[in-house]
Amino acid sequence: MSTENEGTAVPAAPSVPPVPGAAPEGTPASASGAEMPQTAESAHQDGAHHYTQPAAAERPGHSPQPDPATAPLPGPVPALAPTGAHHTAAGWPPPPPALPSYGGGGGPAWGASAQVSEPPRKRSGGLVAAVLAAALVAGGVGGGIGYWAAERNDDTSGSTTVSAADAPKDFKREPGTVAAVAAKALPSVVTIEAKAGGGVGGNGETEGGTGTGFVYDKEGHILTNNHVVASAADGGTVSATFSNGKKYDAEVVGRAEGYDVAVLKLKDAPSGLNPLALGNSEQVAVGDSTIAIGAPFGLSNTVTTGIISAKNRPVASGDGSSGKNSYMSALQTDASINPGNSGGPLLDSRGAVIGINSAIQSAGSDGLGQSQAGSIGLGFAIPINQAKNVAEQLIKTGKPVYPVIGATVDMSSKDSGAKIAAEGAGGTPAVTPNGPAAKAGFKAGDVITKFNGKSIDSGPTLISEIWNHKPGDKVTLTYQRDGKEYKAEVILGKRTGDS
Repeated sequence: MSTENEGTAVPAAPSVPPVPGAAPEGTPASASGAEMPQTAESAHQDGAHHYTQPAAAERPGHSPQPDPATAPLPGPVPALAPTGAHHTAAGWPPPPPALPSYGGGGGPAWGASAQVSEPPRKRSGGLVAAVLAAALVAGGVGGGIGYWAAERNDDTSGSTTVSAADAPKDFKREPGTVAAVAAKALPSVVTIEAKAGGGVGGNGETEGGTGTGFVYDKEGHILTNNHVVASAADGGTVSATFSNGKKYDAEVVGRAEGYDVAVLKLKDAPSGLNPLALGNSEQVAVGDSTIAIGAPFGLSNTVTTGIISAKNRPVASGDGSSGKNSYMSALQTDASINPGNSGGPLLDSRGAVIGINSAIQSAGSDGLGQSQAGSIGLGFAIPINQAKNVAEQLIKTGKPVYPVIGATVDMSSKDSGAKIAAEGAGGTPAVTPNGPAAKAGFKAGDVITKFNGKSIDSGPTLISEIWNHKPGDKVTLTYQRDGKEYKAEVILGKRTGDS
């Protein structure tokens, strides 16, 4: 887990049906769809009207397409098709007068093919007429659909042109949209540049990193990550640049390495600062929308969106410059977070801060911040409820206060739980005498498996859960000793400072 150490393809949609070169004459179909052969005379007497579809080349704006000799009968013609289908209702032009008969008998009806003088064969002639009629119906339907689609496309393309007079005079985005939330929040987000002190006599400056922070109160306090400003904490310089380009010098008020939280104070803070509203991270649900604002890779005022993809994710992260890690029961989000986003706000859909963007999981990370790989959709934020408690303590005293159980946990243990180490740092007892754990009966080697009923699978998980509370809180721990399970109530103690 790394902190942002600043410093099958879908086929194309089918085109409209091809427009025949010249639509064949329509022929009425029976209810069942079968065609009965008719003589030219009987067709005229029945009052059937035939209409020849104009050739595609004759219609302006349409490119002629080849006319298939035969085509399968498509599905039912859409009721919206206004042209090309055969109708018998009033409004169609009457047929022209019948051709004069030659040698007695009526001439062919309008639109009928010329008749040969050979005596017709009943069976084969009927079959040819039926096939011809079917071809005419199929061709007429296809032509109708093609023409209707082409005309509809013309209408649609023509309707896309909107005159300037039709545009709204005042364009306003509705509250709650990403654009509206970002527009309101951006003026309260700053890009932080930290430079470490160095050089001969401590007067020089070495290059630092870039991170993000946001206005915490009207007095000019800025909330950010500890690892953003840690390099400048001793003899370095810190500056904060607002979205309007105005830059202010700042000083570090307090830092909490374990929580990865720091508070800055603007020097000569401007009037009219608008602190971002703080939400309630306990009420956040998986699937809630998120908006992250920061300066990924130095690109200030960048806004990205996503959702809460998990809660209470135990995260141990380091800044790559020290041997100490921070621990958090983090909010996990898929909003794009990269180096430079650290310390920036994670907002909900209302624009309230629900977390401080602090760490990412990346494919190239070694878990201790030794990589500058980018986001793969796994970002982690310190819940704002925890960060607020830390910030208030830092503003008040300049030092962090940590709740503790008074026992050293083996962070490298492979046991399924948090194992109390054999001894503490420097050979001290693993269980602090008269500490909270000692008073509850814990011993070295005990494996804590639950914290207030929640499963504990590692040392970092236990610490992240403890640090979600305050000194003086009473918690219930479940642990195993010699294969047996026990429960004990512990009143959390406190430790001041990071040393």
